[in-house]
Amino acid sequence: MSLITYLTRIQFDCGALKLLDAELQLLGIRRPLIVTDKGCVAAGLWGKVKEQLPGNLPITLYDGTPENPTEAATRDALKLYKEEGCDGIIAIGGGSPMDLAKGVALMATHPGDSLQAYAMVEGGAAKITPKVAPIVAIPTTSGTGSEVSRGGVIIMDSGRKLAIGSPYLIPKLALIDPELTFGLPPHLTAGTGMDAFTHNIECFLANVYNPPADAIALDGLEKAWKYVERATKDGQDREARTNMAMAAMEGAMVFQKGLGAVHALSHPTGGLKGYRLHHGTLNAVYLPAVLRFNGPVVGDKFKKVAQVMGLPESEGTAEGVANAVSALNERLGIPKGLGAMGLKQEEVERIADGALGDHCHLSTPRQPTRAQYIELIEQSWG
Repeated sequence: MSLITYLTRIQFDCGALKLLDAELQLLGIRRPLIVTDKGCVAAGLWGKVKEQLPGNLPITLYDGTPENPTEAATRDALKLYKEEGCDGIIAIGGGSPMDLAKGVALMATHPGDSLQAYAMVEGGAAKITPKVAPIVAIPTTSGTGSEVSRGGVIIMDSGRKLAIGSPYLIPKLALIDPELTFGLPPHLTAGTGMDAFTHNIECFLANVYNPPADAIALDGLEKAWKYVERATKDGQDREARTNMAMAAMEGAMVFQKGLGAVHALSHPTGGLKGYRLHHGTLNAVYLPAVLRFNGPVVGDKFKKVAQVMGLPESEGTAEGVANAVSALNERLGIPKGLGAMGLKQEEVERIADGALGDHCHLSTPRQPTRAQYIELIEQSWG
């Protein structure tokens, strides 16, 4: 049986930020907790959002979101939420603040003090109810699409990087204003853009029957392929930024099909202690090897992928698409491999073990063994 559901209220346009106060009134949020990070504050993005809020609105700010959100940071933000009597959350930033906001919205309204108890691989999705506190998500990058997704990825106290997921975790409003991404530096534009690209292509290749999701994924893939270079080269390119914001949103809209081995690998890699590894960049590095690995089981799907990417018909194969992605990575300045990102060989087996236990391992069209995961890591080393 195939479950097909869509999604949430979305305001999408340059200048959409001006709608924030009216949308908060519709949701009945009058004491919001702002969840963001220090980078968004320093870049003036929180200031732009604040300008759209009434001066008499009680506001509580949490700007301590780490690059990879943690259960500990969730507790810190939750403490503020409860102390200040907040009634909803405004998440501002990339995937990290939005995922952290989902953790806070869940724990503010559900029993227990362990976020891991609600993780998907722990059977936690069934414990999540409609009581989740309302979230307004305002993305400042074009990558994760967390503003419309039902999940969030958190590094738990146990050290595992796990996903919480439920339709009840989807933000009540996604307020997507591409102008908020204009100041994103080139390396982050490239990394987040390849995150969106990977979401769309992995979801399209997943075997779950969902033709509407496939159509959305192909549109997002086409946009990401066409515009990620332009957005990286010129951050003020309005057309490129707008299309990348849509590609990111579409990539997350199709998460219900499931992702695959790229994310099964990037989740535990990004959760390794002692490193600062960008999730989207990891996806870009892992993607070519995983595309080749999936080749034998996805039928003619690579022909369609090559078509929307504008590749010659002869390149409508796993190898052809993987080579094109590798070339794109190079043009974008993505690191040439995991070794170039500073990863140590001693981490390989730990990553492979983490991939086997990741929820995305279950939805990949071809499930690698532990030995095959190790091969994929080695092939992505550079």
